[in-house]
Amino acid sequence: MMESAVLAGGCFWCLEAAYDELNGVRNVQSGYAGGHLDNPSYKQVCTGTTGHAEVVKVEYDPAVISYADILRVFFTIHDPTTLNRQGNDIGTQYRSVIYYETPEQKAAAEAALAEFTPVWGQIVTEIAPLSTFWPAEPEHEDYFVNNPWSGYCQAVIAPKIAKLRKSFRDRLKKAA
Repeated sequence: MMESAVLAGGCFWCLEAAYDELNGVRNVQSGYAGGHLDNPSYKQVCTGTTGHAEVVKVEYDPAVISYADILRVFFTIHDPTTLNRQGNDIGTQYRSVIYYETPEQKAAAEAALAEFTPVWGQIVTEIAPLSTFWPAEPEHEDYFVNNPWSGYCQAVIAPKIAKLRKSFRDRLKKAA
């Protein structure tokens, strides 16, 4: 039975590209969560006025990869110490959030925060209940795969993928 994790750690293109490479992950969908507008668009979210964060919904097989490991990847591939920012991506839509769906996920998120605080120092990652996940527009799906040579992909996403491949080599899909 599949489970899901909804995470915000900067641009959703970065997170999607990373989680797509992990063994046990069946699907990663970019979207929005945490805001006050129903069915927001990318253009609306980019204004910073909807309250949404760019997120990914990671569907995974817990018999292959645990929620705790999903969170370990999360805390490794993005900077959880910068408020409303990842690199040059600035705004509340780029905040770091773990959206939980169950009390067990909340407890695991709190444990991961405690595990990574000595690594990072002051962490600003929020832990919040998931109210609604809104899928992003189709053009955001597989962005890194479809645009590997774009400047953003080369400068921002590729280094995160390299870090993932180095740090989680034993967790990668065979083709990655």
